[in-house]
Amino acid sequence: MDIKKLKTAHREVAEMAECKEIFWTNPKSGNEKDLPFNMEDICEAQERLKRFAPYIAKAFPETEPSGGIIESELNEIPGMKKELEKMCGSFGGRLFLKCDSHLPVSGSIKARGGIYEVLKFAEKVAMEAGMLKETDDYSILTEPRFRELFGRYSVAVGSTGNLGLSIGIISAKLGFKVTVHMSADARQWKKDLLRSKGVMVVEYPDDYQKAVAEGRKEAAADPFCHFVDDEASQDLFLGYSVAALRIGKQFEKLGITVDEEHPLFVYIPCGVGGAPGGVAFGLKEVYGENAHIFFAEPTHAPCMTMSMITGLKNEIAVSDIGLDGRTEADGLAVGRASVLVSDVMETLLDGCYTIEDKRLYPFLSRLADTENIFIEPSSCASFPGPSLVAADTKWLEAKGLADKMKNASHILWATGGSMVPEDEMKSYYERGK
Repeated sequence: MDIKKLKTAHREVAEMAECKEIFWTNPKSGNEKDLPFNMEDICEAQERLKRFAPYIAKAFPETEPSGGIIESELNEIPGMKKELEKMCGSFGGRLFLKCDSHLPVSGSIKARGGIYEVLKFAEKVAMEAGMLKETDDYSILTEPRFRELFGRYSVAVGSTGNLGLSIGIISAKLGFKVTVHMSADARQWKKDLLRSKGVMVVEYPDDYQKAVAEGRKEAAADPFCHFVDDEASQDLFLGYSVAALRIGKQFEKLGITVDEEHPLFVYIPCGVGGAPGGVAFGLKEVYGENAHIFFAEPTHAPCMTMSMITGLKNEIAVSDIGLDGRTEADGLAVGRASVLVSDVMETLLDGCYTIEDKRLYPFLSRLADTENIFIEPSSCASFPGPSLVAADTKWLEAKGLADKMKNASHILWATGGSMVPEDEMKSYYERGK
């Protein structure tokens, strides 16, 4: 791999190598390409989650009001819009926050894909044992006989934090033996919380890729172990995509129209890519070319941005251009993008941008002050997005969007935060102030 040539061919790669913030729009966006999934796959995932809803409601009482459906609010944040325009530049339309930061059970976007994959595995095990049928009331899964069955199996995952929380919490609740392989940058409170749930946490002094590789290797040696592969899992991906089917009702409630005259812009923090990729795929399936999706990454770990710009997918890592991959946005501390997601996003993603760690905290504090919503630093990576898009007048004109921005809806996708300990959140807030 000739890095010098890459830097010459792509100005953004040279700037990323110097840890500069960049904004890039995808020239392949909107091109036709065969995809490995379709709407039928998303609907199948949604139906499986509906079957499990009685179990979720019984196992996690906090989900009873939603009937066991794990979902988050979509809130308009007009106060934060004013602050954001002062901080980053004006943009038309309305601003919303998708509060996956407050999803029940595990408090992050990973409660979508992570929990879905474990539930699918549990369903398979129970059905093969002749103990469960699709027509059953799945609340029976709380019975001791199922815990005994699941106790013969184990689940493993490599994680920087939030995926580990979702996999660990749901697997332990069902009765699986579960191991979370965690990288050096995972927050201590996340490790402590997992251990309090009976989860085995294995710590590595290396980065995310090492934790995943070790977890995968250990699981491969055990025929009764299911490995949740954040770099390549189709089940994770489809679990995340269900969000797009559910958000329509929230749009109706808030008076949001999505059509040619009323474009939708969604900005999502990105690590390895599974969660934002699944959400992006779902939104594109539902809203087509009227939905415009941008991923946000830290300047020290822009693996998906680099993957997309160079076209090298997961063949290039941030270390190849001299970056250390270390960031205070712990959930985004990933050196190499998912091969599955970088391939699917090749023609679906509208663009990427990067942000310095120090800029995350003021966004966190302003959101708390204006809307009384607290999210973790990595969730704030998306916040400059609307202003960056509005400033790129050439791209807007090329897409026929320049005169439609006043009708636009912008969604910042908050990916985690509600489970952060109070004293830690207070330190984030004070730093932002």
